[in-house]
Order: sequence, then C-alpha cells, then structure tokens
Amino acid sequence: MSSGNDRQSEALSKPTFSEEQASALMESVFGLKVSKVQPLPSYDDQNFHVYITKTKDGPTEYILKISNTKTSKNPDLIEVQNHIVMFLKAAGFPTASVCRTKGDNTTSLVSVDSGSEIKSYLVRLLTYLPGRPIAEIPISPQLLYEIGKLAANLDKTLEKFHHPKLSSLHRENFIWNLKNVPLLEKYLYALGQNRNREIVEQVIHLFKEEVMTKLSHFRE
Repeated sequence: MSSGNDRQSEALSKPTFSEEQASALMESVFGLKVSKVQPLPSYDDQNFHVYITKTKDGPTEYILKISNTKTSKNPDLIEVQNHIVMFLKAAGFPTASVCRTKGDNTTSLVSVDSGSEIKSYLVRLLTYLPGRPIAEIPISPQLLYEIGKLAANLDKTLEKFHHPKLSSLHRENFIWNLKNVPLLEKYLYALGQNRNREIVEQVIHLFKEEVMTKLSHFRE
C-alpha cells in the first residue's frame, strides 16, 4: 500500500508476477509444489490464492503476498506485520498462520530483471483463511454487535503487543490511516457527480470540523 502522495510513482512499483512465476516462487522460496494458483484483488501489492499438492499433514491452501518495490525497501514494516499476525493467533484470534521459507525466515527478497532494471520484491506466505466478506452477508444487529465485540477484543489485545520496530507502522500521509481522511479529497473525482460523492464530501467536511480539532485527545 502506498501513501497516496506517490500514486503515480507507486503505480509503476506494483508487482506484475504471472501465475507461472508465482508457482515458481512457491517452490523455490517455500519448497511447496503448486497444483493451482489464482490471482486475488490487491491495491499496491500482489496476492495469489495458491493450492498445493496434498501432503501428509499441513494446509493445502495459502496466500502468497508480494510487496511493491517501495514497501520491499522497508522490511521492518513487514516483519512487524508478521509478528502481529503471530501474536494474535497465539492469543486465540482466527487469523492466518505465517509460513517460513526454506531458509527458516518469514520473508524472502527476490530480484527480477524487468529488462531495463532489476527490481526487488519482498515475498511472504500465509495460510489461507476461509470465510465470506461482510459485504456478502445480510447485516443484522447481532452481526454488528459481534463485529464490534471482536474489534474491541482486538484493540485490547494489541495494547499488550510490543516490538522494537513497532514505530515502522507509523507512516505519514498513509491513506489507509483513518486520521488521514482529508487526503481522500484528491480522489473524489472517481465518484463523478452523484449522491455518493455528496455523502463523502459531507463526511470529510464533518471529519475536519469535529475530529481533526480533537485528534490530540484520542488514544492511538
């Protein structure tokens, strides 16, 4: 994922691995023989849903994640993310498992010759976590309650998480950080001229007036 200020340059850094290359990575980096691979939606990175040839034990479905060139230069960020996933799993949350490479690491930096230059990408592997997106499920008060309860438990649990490189998560102008809602104004054009745009504009305006002025009082 990128900050939003570097969208044009970041568009060039998104990985463009083919399904065949993804299969080759699975075998060379993780020692797993692929039987099927499917591309998944992604933003600035690249994701694949990978099925492996069944083994005696262990999972047969994985998510192969290939970071963009900018994120790949910040391995501390990916390391902290991996440790958070492992921490939450140990605490009993329904998360994926972080897989190790043949060299017993949680990530691997692979280099690809694009013809004009050599680009490096951080690669990691997670077990596949089956489920359905909330958007595909009828919303009910009970479901919203369960989501809120899970979010609260997640928040309380993460208060206990410590890592020497935790500061790598704090990225300025990162559009996925909720305190950076005003940065979304530059993308309003994508909505055209309709009711949805009016709603988004109202939310951003209220955020500036009601939230930005009080940010210093909120726990982060």
